[in-house]
Amino acid sequence: MVTQIDLLRRMPIFGGLKSETLEFLLDLSNEILVSDGDYFFREQERGNSVFVLESGRAEVHRLKQGDAIVLRKLVEGDCFGEMALIDFMPRSASVMAETNCQAIEISGKALIQLHKRDIEQYAMIMMNLGREVSRRLRLAGDRLFELEESLSEPID
Repeated sequence: MVTQIDLLRRMPIFGGLKSETLEFLLDLSNEILVSDGDYFFREQERGNSVFVLESGRAEVHRLKQGDAIVLRKLVEGDCFGEMALIDFMPRSASVMAETNCQAIEISGKALIQLHKRDIEQYAMIMMNLGREVSRRLRLAGDRLFELEESLSEPID
């Protein structure tokens, strides 16, 4: 059986963190259950936590003229909600459970406690969060480039 520590170790945002740091964060985190069709959070809500999906499936979507546009599918081991820890802005998208989900919620307050306890480990996790957001931004940029290319191709 995969432990919570093992799950976190496999994730890029927790890369390079000591076991004692992961245990410290888990002690300060919440275990949450979200039922099929319910939301972890909605677009434009204030956010101050990152989630790690332990089980189930969820989708990230944004609303456009009342219709949900799916941006990404989430599965066990995925993390989401990290942008709110970096930019302090409202949530840019909604995350809805497609099946019953179990997740670890790590709050900004837990990260502040880590900062007070071990600034090097705090810096590591914040750099990892920045790298993850950068990776996703590059992916979005690549997708936009591909879309632009496909729209500019001549029609035979």
